[in-house]
Amino acid sequence: MSEPRFAIGIDLGTTHSALAYVDLAASDGEKTVLGVLDIPQLTAPGEVEAPALLPSFLYLPHADEFAAGALSLPWGDDQDYAVGELARSRGATTPIRLVSSAKSWLCHPGVDRRAAILPNDAPEEVTRVSPLDASIRYLAHLREAWDYAHPEAPFGAQDITVTIPASFDPAARELTAEAARTAGYASLTLLEEPQAALYNWIQTSEGGWRKEVKPGDIILVVDVGGGTSDFSLIAVVERDGNLELHRVAVGDHILLGGDNMDLALAHVLARKLAATGSQLDPWQLRALTYACRSAKEHLLSDPELNAVPIVVPSRGSKLIGGSLRTELTRDEVTAIILDGFFPLVEIAERPLSRARGGLTRLGLPYAQDAAITRHLAAFLGRQVAATAELEGFIGKPNAAASFLHPTAVLFNGGVFKSDILIERTIATVNGWLAAEEAAPVRMLAGADLDLAVARGAAYYSYVRRGGGVRIRGGTARAYYVGVESAMPAVPGMEPPMQALCIAPFGMEEGTEMELPSSQAQEFGLVVGEPVHLRFFGSSVRRQDAIGTMLDFWQPDELQELEEIRATLPPEGRQPGEVVQVKLLAKATETGTLELVAVSRSGGERWNVEFNVRGSEG
Repeated sequence: MSEPRFAIGIDLGTTHSALAYVDLAASDGEKTVLGVLDIPQLTAPGEVEAPALLPSFLYLPHADEFAAGALSLPWGDDQDYAVGELARSRGATTPIRLVSSAKSWLCHPGVDRRAAILPNDAPEEVTRVSPLDASIRYLAHLREAWDYAHPEAPFGAQDITVTIPASFDPAARELTAEAARTAGYASLTLLEEPQAALYNWIQTSEGGWRKEVKPGDIILVVDVGGGTSDFSLIAVVERDGNLELHRVAVGDHILLGGDNMDLALAHVLARKLAATGSQLDPWQLRALTYACRSAKEHLLSDPELNAVPIVVPSRGSKLIGGSLRTELTRDEVTAIILDGFFPLVEIAERPLSRARGGLTRLGLPYAQDAAITRHLAAFLGRQVAATAELEGFIGKPNAAASFLHPTAVLFNGGVFKSDILIERTIATVNGWLAAEEAAPVRMLAGADLDLAVARGAAYYSYVRRGGGVRIRGGTARAYYVGVESAMPAVPGMEPPMQALCIAPFGMEEGTEMELPSSQAQEFGLVVGEPVHLRFFGSSVRRQDAIGTMLDFWQPDELQELEEIRATLPPEGRQPGEVVQVKLLAKATETGTLELVAVSRSGGERWNVEFNVRGSEG
């Protein structure tokens, strides 16, 4: 294969996707030539425009809804679906045919991500697709748009980085990589979105970042996008006279972002309409939610705009005459989002939870507490010791501190187009710091919030080839497999569960680790039958080495993830025979975690997979 001409970065976002690139031939060191691809897409039937963002929406029309050729794109024949702006606008009036938040569904452990389940509340006559398939279509659209614009530099010959939330677990990472490979991404690396935002900050500074941070700094990245809230901590270390950046912590996966805000705004307008005697049915409420998304984006991005008109379509035969009209005001957006999602809270507060009902409709497992600031307080509280064992870190920890004290903050995500939300978040964090007599944080100025992640991913693709500054860190969690203790049967009592560390915190990409040879740490797996193993992750247990066996742990130390599965073909053995195996863990260069079972006697290797078929799989 010829050497790549470009380093490409792709932000596969919940609400928007984007593609940026670095011209490798014209870049040197930290001086890079970076561009953003304009993405051709349908904006109306038969009409193609090329904005910088591709809305991450898929519309599945009725067979007779569009005329022949109306969904054609510049690089291909007619297709039976629409991706991008037309999908978003058409779906606002016909939501039962709109696939949205595919990225959030892709990491939902309670469903089969390869099953055709979206749109999740569509009637039977509507064709459905899987979260994996929807992601493939977005990624394929970006590849085809690149090849259309750059026939001299085929996409498959370039270095590609696709971003994911830092909180994605191994199963969601592997599914994203699978979607990219299926979409034709030959050379692929995954990168955490908060890191991409910081890479963008480094790239835009053209070397000036070294004057804005110093050894001992702790950078808090707050990334609130359409579907998730992501938090990361990156420490600044000096080694051999050079500044290094080390990612020391990431937060839990929190399904809380712009989608939740759109729904909250929709309910506010629904109450406003109800006060005039107009009751909305579920279909109309969904259409109103999509309308609120667009109105919110306009109000947050245009300080001169005070209100946006909203039209809720009727479901009757008099579609136009029966439409309901209202408006979303700037004051409503500010009040709902500021007080509901960014309240001023104390550092000791934690996210609230409520008892769930025994039955619930299929849907995304959204965070139960909408207060992003409470989730941030919990994250910083859990990570109070995140830098304690970081070699060379000169920050002065406060033994009495109740949370890790950041010194700088970088914001990312479309939500932070509003200065009011940035100011509220900084005021909240500085209030926590002042209460413990710590210096206030300073804000690191970012670039275009819509494009920062794609730009940063492109820069990272360039950095991996030896140029620029790289953020270190390895795996963001330690991973464990559950081991059932051997004990006599006791009525009414389950055997105690131990947790065996199979991948330590910070495991570097491209490394493979083997469990220490010990009879107590061998597994007996049955040949010819699927075996299910419990799987755990921890973002706080940094000291556990591979092979560490935990007899007990605190509830907030380990979180149970999707189970892992192994099916060992007989390969000359009798079906049902128990084979003694050891487990290997590998942090791949791609950014995924691979597990392998190796026979103690024959040396055979079997891949151990993450369960991506839901809780019933």
